[in-house]
Amino acid sequence: MTDRNGTTIFGTEEVTGLVAEIPPGHRHLRTTLTLADGSMLTFQEATVAAIVRAYTMVKTDPLKTRVELKGRAVPGRKSGYAEWQLMEEE
Repeated sequence: MTDRNGTTIFGTEEVTGLVAEIPPGHRHLRTTLTLADGSMLTFQEATVAAIVRAYTMVKTDPLKTRVELKGRAVPGRKSGYAEWQLMEEE
């Protein structure tokens, strides 16, 4: 469904499958959603982690109703972390 602002909103009935896996030869999780029209969306682990982090922040804070994450390069990051990360806005 598309709302009046042009944003596509996926309802539960529009997602017909989900696969979370570490593909052969890779170290990180990939999550693929299959939609009712047969198209698929695959997210890398860092993207899913950011979504889970934002969801948890809003759902567990009694005052927070919104979190915004913005993508940026993170130099000097820990080993195994992607250079490009979705980070909380200050």
